Amino acid sequence: MACKLLFVAFLALSLGDCALGALSSSFYATSCPNLTNIVHAAVQQVVASEPRMCASLIRLFFHDCHVNGCDASILLAGASLEQNAFPNINSVRGYDVVNNIKALIEAQCPRKVSCADELVLIAQQCVTALGGPSWSVLFGRRDSLNASQSAANTNLPPPTFNVSALIANFQAHGLSLQDMVALSGAHTVGKSHCSSFKRRLYGPFQAGDAMNPTFNTSLQSQCPNVSSSDNNLVDLDQLTPVVFDNKYFVDLLNGTGVLFSDETLAIGGNSTAESLVWTYASNQTRFFLDFVTGMINMGNESPLQAPNGQIRLNCSRVN
Repeated sequence: MACKLLFVAFLALSLGDCALGALSSSFYATSCPNLTNIVHAAVQQVVASEPRMCASLIRLFFHDCHVNGCDASILLAGASLEQNAFPNINSVRGYDVVNNIKALIEAQCPRKVSCADELVLIAQQCVTALGGPSWSVLFGRRDSLNASQSAANTNLPPPTFNVSALIANFQAHGLSLQDMVALSGAHTVGKSHCSSFKRRLYGPFQAGDAMNPTFNTSLQSQCPNVSSSDNNLVDLDQLTPVVFDNKYFVDLLNGTGVLFSDETLAIGGNSTAESLVWTYASNQTRFFLDFVTGMINMGNESPLQAPNGQIRLNCSRVN
């Protein structure tokens, strides 16, 4: 299996290299040769203390890249900035972890590594640490000088999107239907607030809300129909919630997908999406291959590069 996964990572990297511009896996080979080791050690500590934090850091990567590209704009603190956009506030976390790892990097490689590149590498290391595939990360991004709350509200897909809306959203960012389904597989780890899916339990109902009746009862017990349960947390993957594997797709086929935007991949009426769900549920190696390709493609969404932007010394504020 190890040989297969190395092949998966190599092939995905080769596919991604066709349109990468100046981004390169060797960007820090001279200026910060120990970068991967620094981040790897830090992520291992994160996983040992709280595996769920790695799921949050993977999500943080997505929420950064899906708004004006991977430019670390989500890391900028400020009441009117991205962190307080509706999809992020009281939901996205891990900012302190990123800043702490940034301090470790600065101690060895001052003013060399951007927060944007750091976040991409953290996401990759988290996927691998939880049992998922490994791949060579491409570097060369710079950090933005600002962040847009309105852009975050507009670009980040809510958990109420159906498969057609998800396809359109990802295509607007240069990502394919296959990228969208594969990247959704990141929900094989992590949790969701009850508020993100309560409508599926208590109405008003809509097409695609159907779920396994036993699972429905279980979710209702975890998320009673009172506002005080809105912030209760539920595992997104019912089978292996802290392991990065293909069981999320098995959940979808079993009718135990938590979010509407997850279950719609399997029952939303798009035959290509449904076929991919079946494929990934039965073939973890194929899922890993397509997931790596999707991560590389997402990591290269409109990268901010020199001479634009800067290398922040603290990820939460501009220099």
